[in-house]
Amino acid sequence: MIRLLIAEDQRMLLGALGSLLELEADMKVVGQAMNGADALSAILELEPDVCLMDIEMPVMNGLEVAEELACRGASSKIIILTTFARPGYFERAVKIGVHGYLLKDGEIDELADAIRKVISGKRVFSPELAFTVIREENPLTPKEQEILRLAALGKTTKEITSELYLSSGTVRNYISEIIHKLDAKNRTEAAAIAEKKGWL
Repeated sequence: MIRLLIAEDQRMLLGALGSLLELEADMKVVGQAMNGADALSAILELEPDVCLMDIEMPVMNGLEVAEELACRGASSKIIILTTFARPGYFERAVKIGVHGYLLKDGEIDELADAIRKVISGKRVFSPELAFTVIREENPLTPKEQEILRLAALGKTTKEITSELYLSSGTVRNYISEIIHKLDAKNRTEAAAIAEKKGWL
């Protein structure tokens, strides 16, 4: 019996997924969570075979939960389920080492099949996502992402310099390069572009 945990912040979808997967003869839903923190606690406590994880959840997002589980060496296999075909999310998920990354608009039979493949040791990714990544790679370096993330939070150049121990000239140069790379008018637009593509 494949023991499943579902983490999804939309109550209706959470219930529907649970009910449909329970109909599979070889699957049992042992836990559900509606935010990332609860998902992390439940996975560590229940140790399900597979966790179906939404990305955009309150408290912690699905990728943050997957990163934390990887750091702790948890044995549960993670399949990301998302409505967002954002290349940045997919790249990050692959780096973390998730076992599957699927779009929510698939058939339940396809999802059940993907769960079985993951249990057998395979990795399963939506082809649409792979094509998106090939077409559009993140142009920002890790340091540029870090600076843009802080700028997106509304931090001033001075605040960023003190947080990252950089000179104001260096931060301004980074921001100028980020704006140029993303073909944006200013740091706010650059942050919006990067956020939309899942690069932050």
